[in-house]
Amino acid sequence: MKAKHQRLILALAALVAIIGAGLLAVSALKDEAAYFYAPNDVKTKGVEPGKAIRLGGMVVKGSLHRAPDGVTIRFDVTDGKATVPATFSGIAPDLFKEGSGVVAEGSFDGKGTFIATNLLAKHDERYMPRELEGMSYNETTHEMKAER
Repeated sequence: MKAKHQRLILALAALVAIIGAGLLAVSALKDEAAYFYAPNDVKTKGVEPGKAIRLGGMVVKGSLHRAPDGVTIRFDVTDGKATVPATFSGIAPDLFKEGSGVVAEGSFDGKGTFIATNLLAKHDERYMPRELEGMSYNETTHEMKAER
């Protein structure tokens, strides 16, 4: 009877330890996770200033403005239902332009402007880097050849 009682206590202690470790992991991930929002989500649900998120949508045509410092850009992101103003300081990806898709990582300031710390430009399947223009890719042999 004593050995059976000890095994039960040991099994319960192991179960408590596993549950505790799982709760700690979930708590740590919750603080580090960057949630994805579209501009309409921001407008309808709201996002607290300073909370790390990913904002995705299209860069509004005519909204891209470069500051005199040469590295800061202002632009608007839309999902067709709502539009959010954003800024970014740094080197933007080559594919980042008006009318293209973008996912920006960052947070909102107290005035409702999204302050991006990282820009990820999106492209479609027809995109070809400038360095590879005039080349073709053979999916069977995985070779690149100059087109004639």
